[in-house]
Amino acid sequence: MEPQVRYVTSADGTKTATWTIGKGTPLVVAPAIWTQPMEHYWLVPWERRHWERLAQRRMVAVYDNRGQGMSDREVTDFSLEARVSDLTAVVEGLHAPTVDIMAMSNSGPVALTYAAKNPERVRRLILTNSAARGRDLRLSDQRRVTFQLVDVDWLLFQRIQALMSYGFTEFAEAVAMTAAASMTPQVFRAATRAAWQFDATEVAGGVTCPTLVLHQRGNDSISIDVAKQIAATIPDSRLGVYEQPHVTLIGSEETIENIEAFLDEDDRGAAAPAEDLPSGTAIILFADIAGSTALTERLGDAAFREKARVLGASLRAVIRECAGTPVEGPTLGDGVLAVFTSAREAIEAARRCGKAGDDAGLPLHLGLHAGDVTREKDPDGRDNVYGGAVEHRGADQRAVGAGRGACVGDCEVAGADVGGGGVRGQGRAGAEGRGRAGARLGGGGVRYAQQGGAHGTW
Repeated sequence: MEPQVRYVTSADGTKTATWTIGKGTPLVVAPAIWTQPMEHYWLVPWERRHWERLAQRRMVAVYDNRGQGMSDREVTDFSLEARVSDLTAVVEGLHAPTVDIMAMSNSGPVALTYAAKNPERVRRLILTNSAARGRDLRLSDQRRVTFQLVDVDWLLFQRIQALMSYGFTEFAEAVAMTAAASMTPQVFRAATRAAWQFDATEVAGGVTCPTLVLHQRGNDSISIDVAKQIAATIPDSRLGVYEQPHVTLIGSEETIENIEAFLDEDDRGAAAPAEDLPSGTAIILFADIAGSTALTERLGDAAFREKARVLGASLRAVIRECAGTPVEGPTLGDGVLAVFTSAREAIEAARRCGKAGDDAGLPLHLGLHAGDVTREKDPDGRDNVYGGAVEHRGADQRAVGAGRGACVGDCEVAGADVGGGGVRGQGRAGAEGRGRAGARLGGGGVRYAQQGGAHGTW
């Protein structure tokens, strides 16, 4: 899914570059007034997956701020009124009766002002680590020190920003280079200085659309008290707190699910069908980080949780790409549970999940179970999936790897020829808890052993 770029013109003649992906009710993203152009959203692998996922059920529209990226560079007006004019042009250019808006960081006052002045155009509003006043957002001590480099070494400044956000990753340098080329240090200083003065507190109480205020726990740029205050100011709003290692991203896999649920609350009939778990015979995949206790001791708790969250998002993306359905639940810990209707797709997902774990330096135990499952709703209305106790009879099934096999009967573990070894299964699978699952993907193929089984809530 590749974005399409188009231009709109603001009231003062400024041309704003906008890219769109997907179809349906537009979700207009007002980007943070910082250094990242819209190309940045496509450079970070897991963030790109998040945008692509959101675009499966709607149109996503992101634009470059004035003075930056592919938008007009030769501008001097960075006032709140000018920013609102740009957002107005983007919305009008979509030719949709209503839009949803997501404001990132210090673009919050821009979105709040537009929503208050145009209640008939804004269906739903999301504020991500944002505030009604620019001065309520602050820089960490580390980032404040780096500002001395803006006029001395612009590229070094950008490299440090990328390093602080993404660490020593292969795309951090690309992010830094793109950001440095997207605007001049003079524009950066003028834009951020103006954004610091933005104030939409007087109009925030006049926002009438349902609003979701998202706050990253531990975010050093905005306090939870500010998030609570803005949630209390907007009449029809709610506060959501999430954990996510990177401030500039829109959130974890769980956060994306919450965003989708919020946007689809009053439009479920017209939305695409939500992921549905099968009943009857199905294949269960369970992935769990091997030696998590030792890894936590070696890496440190915070570093391990960050790596585990990133890996978890990657695994869920792989599962969906292989036509599986992830099952979310509080009992899963750092594990991932998924349901498939095809043994071949489940095994391919297991292979790819194993590789993703190895690439992340977090080897996985992988378990496969085939048998009857049932669905029930719990008292809170959430769906559960249960698998009954099944005796697993393992056999070397190289035919599946050749594309000739499938899940046989109600209890056999279907497998693939992985590096010449095939898949073998043994043990019993029960119906409650996260269980103990294990697998080895490599020269010996997949070997399955499980006590416990499939039960999750999402």
